[in-house]
Amino acid sequence: MNIVWQYLDKRAATIKVLKDYNSMKHIIERTDDDISMIYDGMISPSSPVNDGMPTVRNPQANENRITHTIDKIDVLKERLRQALEYMDWFQPAWDELTEDEQFVLHEFYMVEEQSQTSAVYNICDRFNIERSSAYNKKNRTLERLTLLLYGK
Repeated sequence: MNIVWQYLDKRAATIKVLKDYNSMKHIIERTDDDISMIYDGMISPSSPVNDGMPTVRNPQANENRITHTIDKIDVLKERLRQALEYMDWFQPAWDELTEDEQFVLHEFYMVEEQSQTSAVYNICDRFNIERSSAYNKKNRTLERLTLLLYGK
């Protein structure tokens, strides 16, 4: 085992992984549409701008626009590759959790713009438990996911 793993804060890393899930899912769902929209913009002619300023002729303007668009597409493809790699790594561990464990982690870390207090109340309502039990349930579930993702 690599010595670096002993110094990695696996719990904090797991929390960051959970918070990134929605972003990665969004990237996977939207990248093909974004690429096709950018590509369509690349092949359509640009319209003249009538803003009263004198024009400057740039003989490489079309080539510049095409290379800039290709660079954008490359960035989107790399981002998609990373999102797919993330999902290939994360999804098997997530699927190992029970539905209740997934609910707990989802409420705490994956619902955007929700306070921790609201998450605790939602968990308490679902399982009919006290707040301290909800935090304990979250900690146990987070430890289990950390173990599934990173091992010991």
